[in-house]
Amino acid sequence: MQQVAKNIKKFRNLHNYSQNSFAELLDISREHLSKVETTRRYPSLQLLFRMADILNIDVKELFETSE
Repeated sequence: MQQVAKNIKKFRNLHNYSQNSFAELLDISREHLSKVETTRRYPSLQLLFRMADILNIDVKELFETSE
């Protein structure tokens, strides 16, 4: 899950979303998003699909390792 958390943050930053603005789009708290990005909380599949949709990526990209 650590790679997923890194990718969420990477794609969020690539789209210039702050944690607060991205959390608002996801209808979750900034604290929840922070915990997801630091692996203190695991996102649901539904949340992962919403993230991918907002970031305009395929959900599988959240699971890919960077080289």
